[in-house]
Amino acid sequence: MTGALRLEWQLFLLAVQFLTRLPLPAGLPWSDDLQVRSAKYYPLVGALVGAIGAAVLGGAALVLPLPVAVLLSMVATLALTGAMHEDGLADAADGLLGGADKARALEIMRDSRIGTYGAVALGMALALKAALLMALTPGQAAWLLVAGHALGRMAVVHVISTTRYARDVGAKFVAPAITPDGYRVALATALVVLAALVLGAGPGLTFFAMITCIALAQALRAGFVARLGGHTGDCLGATMVVGELGVYVGAVAWL
Repeated sequence: MTGALRLEWQLFLLAVQFLTRLPLPAGLPWSDDLQVRSAKYYPLVGALVGAIGAAVLGGAALVLPLPVAVLLSMVATLALTGAMHEDGLADAADGLLGGADKARALEIMRDSRIGTYGAVALGMALALKAALLMALTPGQAAWLLVAGHALGRMAVVHVISTTRYARDVGAKFVAPAITPDGYRVALATALVVLAALVLGAGPGLTFFAMITCIALAQALRAGFVARLGGHTGDCLGATMVVGELGVYVGAVAWL
């Protein structure tokens, strides 16, 4: 393996390490610069997570009712990611809806405990995802799981690229960032996933899924920019969940 290919493989593994709980070789090189450069692989890692969820759903649907297969698939992806995005959604909901001002909202979002708003947001998001996937055939759900996880993480990359970080950044902390070249790689990955979805589920469904994903993620971005003046890590987790749900909402609306 050449030096350039080895570096790209290491960047991909760093993205996998950051976004999932998959066991990886110990001693991966790490630096702030490498972490920033690894962000270009977030949609690809999302496609991997979605593919594993799709495999669980497809296999379980062969012997179990679809609702059970969907729930098992959700358990698999939640375990795979450590529910990090869902945790961000819950914390963001508590802070954005419960804080009287920006400072209080950011303080609430630092609290690891889940409040009423967070619990409701998390429960509704999981219930909505299950209901939407159950409204599809196993084949459609499998295709959309890959697309949903990939495009949800592309929404995260877009927010990182276009929105300032809302918290104060100290010398020992680097805010989430992505390079212009990295953004183009992430976008190319998302477009490949969309092309695959066109082949697997048709252009109409793909278009509606894409548009709804963009619309909901952008609406959420506008909300936390207005409230906080930027994003936080919790906002990124919420963006991923909402963007993923947007894919399923658009697909079911088309059908």
